[in-house]
Amino acid sequence: MPDKLVIVTGGCGFIGSNFVRYLFENRPGWRVVNVDALTYAGNLASLADVADSPNYEFVRADIGDAEGMREFFEGLPAAPDYVFNFAAESHVDRSIVAPDAFVRTNFTGTFNLLEQMRLAGKGRFVQISTDEVYGTLGETGRFTEKTPLDPSSPYSASKASADLLVSSYCRTYGLDAVVTRCSNNYGPYQFPEKLIPLMIINAREGRELPVYGTGKNTRDWIHVSDHCRGVLLAAEAGRAGQVYNFGGEAERRNLDIVELIADTVAGDRDGIRFVDDRPGHDWRYAMDITKVRDELGFEPSVRFEEGLEQTIEWYLANESWWRPILARD
Repeated sequence: MPDKLVIVTGGCGFIGSNFVRYLFENRPGWRVVNVDALTYAGNLASLADVADSPNYEFVRADIGDAEGMREFFEGLPAAPDYVFNFAAESHVDRSIVAPDAFVRTNFTGTFNLLEQMRLAGKGRFVQISTDEVYGTLGETGRFTEKTPLDPSSPYSASKASADLLVSSYCRTYGLDAVVTRCSNNYGPYQFPEKLIPLMIINAREGRELPVYGTGKNTRDWIHVSDHCRGVLLAAEAGRAGQVYNFGGEAERRNLDIVELIADTVAGDRDGIRFVDDRPGHDWRYAMDITKVRDELGFEPSVRFEEGLEQTIEWYLANESWWRPILARD
């Protein structure tokens, strides 16, 4: 029998697929059931290396479908020990154009999972959220777990709403749950619409490198491997009902990142183009990770410049993964 039965929703997405792989490397005795609807950003190829493992199962299902989630949970051999909810619509630009999908997956989907966990009566629910729920910072300061929620986009509002729903289930029903919020992730298997892979691929293909506004908007970056480690720490050692912020302590302006990628991949910056800023574009994000340092012993281990170099090398070496995506989308 496996040590634990765990559900990973959105396991074919960027962070979810890296987390599934992280579990296989660090908790090899666990049985992992990957639940993914395979929307545009879900890719079975991201987990081709673990697909044949006897401790892995893929189930194509939509967490936004209440009846489908009920049938799925009823079909499990036992109540899960953990549910890691990575499933989310996550691209801010898409949320501005089509917010309904974000409400369905990010909020209603979380509700459906919480209901099944409540009925199961055991197990821990781990809600993977984002620093964007806090809104924007000025030139100074960092987000703490006590920072008021102040989302700026339909994406971040749907995630903030889901976080509050998780908290309410803890308080009302005694559900065992934690919420993790992370800064911007980067690394292998990230869908090419996101900043870093988009710029790598565009530079590789000789395309323009579009930068919103002045390019001075600032983000705190964390390598996906550090984020995965943090999520598992929070799941196993975090206190029920708590929020945990994870960041890489690597603040960089968007323009600085684009210039670095252009220099590395194209050898020049001729392709950089400034475009109209998007609506509600938050100015700066930065995470205070004091709580996870003190309670969980977390420290980011991947230095940004090193991690970015590795990420660039991965995309240049894995055209077979991203070229079919470009052809499709």
